[in-house]
Amino acid sequence: MSPNLQQIDKLIIDVLMDNQSDSYSSKPDFVTPEFNNVIHAGACEISGATLCCAQLGLSVMLTAYQGDKRHKLLFDAGPQGSIWMRNCKSLGIKLDDVEEVAISHGHWDHMGALLDALGGITSGGKRTVPVHVNPGMFLERGARLTDGSVVPFEIVPSPEVLAKHGAQVHNAKDERTLLDGFFYLSGEIPRLTDFEKGRQDHVCREDIKQDWYPDPLLMDERYLAVQIRNKGLIVFSSCSHAGIINVLMDLRAKFPKVPIHGVFGGFHLVGTLEKIIPQTVEHMKEFAPAHIMPGHCTGWRALCAMVNEFGEEVVIPSSVGSKFTF
Repeated sequence: MSPNLQQIDKLIIDVLMDNQSDSYSSKPDFVTPEFNNVIHAGACEISGATLCCAQLGLSVMLTAYQGDKRHKLLFDAGPQGSIWMRNCKSLGIKLDDVEEVAISHGHWDHMGALLDALGGITSGGKRTVPVHVNPGMFLERGARLTDGSVVPFEIVPSPEVLAKHGAQVHNAKDERTLLDGFFYLSGEIPRLTDFEKGRQDHVCREDIKQDWYPDPLLMDERYLAVQIRNKGLIVFSSCSHAGIINVLMDLRAKFPKVPIHGVFGGFHLVGTLEKIIPQTVEHMKEFAPAHIMPGHCTGWRALCAMVNEFGEEVVIPSSVGSKFTF
C-alpha cells in the first residue's frame, strides 16, 4: 500500500545552502532569486554583507500549506553552522517555528551545521524538536585517494550529542510520514539499476581503532517527498548516492498513481560517476518530470546534459538564497 501522504496546496522551498550562488541568471516565475529575497528580508542594499554564502553542501527549509494548516520542516543542514545561520538571517528565515528536522544521510556537508541549527530552532534549548535520522548515519566515513591513502570526513554529531542540543532523536531505519502526513521520508532505497553503483572511493569504519572498509552504496541515504494537489510529487534527493534513477524508481513504486512533478537535489554525477550521465539522462525521461532542479553535487557536465535533453523550461538549477514556490 502507498504511504498515507497528504496532498498539500502549496510548497515553499527556501534554499539555505548550496554549492553555487546565482542571482543574475533569469528564472521562471515560480523561482524568486536571492537579491529579491534578501531585500524582502530587510536588507537596505545589495552587498557582500547582505548576501548569502555558497558552500559545498545542501540545506532546504520546506513550508507546506493545506487549507488553513501549515507545517515547516528543515531537510539537511549543510556543512558549517556560522554560514548556515548567516544565510538564514540574510533570508529572514524564522527558526523558532520549525517543527521537525529530517536528515538525508550521515555526511558532514549535510549535518555539519546541525548543532548550530538546533540551537537556533530550540532558541538555545528552550524547547525540543524531533530530528529524524537512521542508525547507518553514524559510522566514521572517509574517501580513499588515488594513492591508496584515506582522508577522513568530519564526524557527524551522534544521537546522544543531538539529544543534548535539544533534539528528540527518532533513530530508525523505517520509512515514515511527518507532520500530519505532509512529508514522506523514505526507508532504505533499493538498488535496482545496473549502472548506479555508488561511490567506489567511499570507505567507513566503526571507530578510529578499526580499519577502513569499502562503503560504496551508502545505504543510510534517504529521500523526502511531498505531494502537491493537481501537480504531483516533488522528491528531494540531497546527494543521490543511491542513484537518482533508483530514487525515482522507489518513489514510483511507493506512489504508482501519482505523477512526478519535480526532482530537486544533488545527483552526484561527478568524477568517476560522470560516465553514467548518459544512462541517467536517458532513464530520467521515463519519469517525465515537469521540473528538474539540480544542485549541490550534480556537476556541470550532468547539468549541461540535462539542459540539452530536457530544455531550460524543465531544468532550473538550484542556488543558495533562491525560493521555489509550487
